[in-house]
Amino acid sequence: MTITDGPRWRTSTRSGDTGGACVEVADNLPGRVLVRDSKDRQGPVLTFAPGAWRAFLGYASTRS
Repeated sequence: MTITDGPRWRTSTRSGDTGGACVEVADNLPGRVLVRDSKDRQGPVLTFAPGAWRAFLGYASTRS
């Protein structure tokens, strides 16, 4: 993994083209995963430990 000066944001693969409920994730920083609302990029950012983020994704994938 290459460390950059800041988060490298990517849009969720579940996000559509309609501008609906979209999130962006940055997982290029050591020891943390950042999540934000793509419609409010200057708004709050949630921070997760990588293990907690993987657990959330595993749980969410069983619900969709």
